[in-house]
Amino acid sequence: MSKKPSKGGAPALDMTPMVDLAFLLVTFFMLTASFRMAEPVTVDPPSSIGNVALPDNHILVTIDPNGRIYFGISNTTAKVNALKEMSAKYKVDFNEKQSAKFGGIPSFGVDIKDLPAYIDAKDEERKNFKGINKNGQSGVPMDTITPNNQLKDWIAIGGREAVRVYNEAKAEATASGQDFKAEKPRYAIKCDSKTKYIFVKNVVKTFTDLKIFQFNLITSLEGGGTVIEPTK
Repeated sequence: MSKKPSKGGAPALDMTPMVDLAFLLVTFFMLTASFRMAEPVTVDPPSSIGNVALPDNHILVTIDPNGRIYFGISNTTAKVNALKEMSAKYKVDFNEKQSAKFGGIPSFGVDIKDLPAYIDAKDEERKNFKGINKNGQSGVPMDTITPNNQLKDWIAIGGREAVRVYNEAKAEATASGQDFKAEKPRYAIKCDSKTKYIFVKNVVKTFTDLKIFQFNLITSLEGGGTVIEPTK
């Protein structure tokens, strides 16, 4: 029996659907992605062998080599709620636009009186922000002698709001029968390897004064942090 001669040529593959899909994915990510604002300060933390990862839900205090303190809350809702309470406590007004914009700022290092102007400033302007005293970002005030210990209030109020938001999300997920895997909010301190010990000690004292005895120390190890439990 004779065989039919095969037609020559390689098989063709139409790539048009794949190209269309690629463009659709690119368009989707461009429209839905949110750009993270730059941190106001860059620190080079000391290295360690700690391997405890800092959860996404955290309250972070950063200390630069000059001892200036920066504060941030990862949860946007808790951050905005904390701003409202601090606004009432220190009698500094924030409009709705400023409150919403504050939710996207990773951290800040200014007096609350300077915060409205700091929020209104552009990203590049915040790096050289002068404030009321024209001395740049002097850090969040942490005066242990006078009542103007704003860091202590930010930690207390921010931590409380972060826990409340977490509990509400957990309760809602439980009520709807969903699996809730988020971690509880954690406190953390991040400092530069050149930061003097006394600056870190003062921040630790602020935590312990609030009866917070467990938090993370952020190190340069990727994904690392070391849990410490200072004594009273």
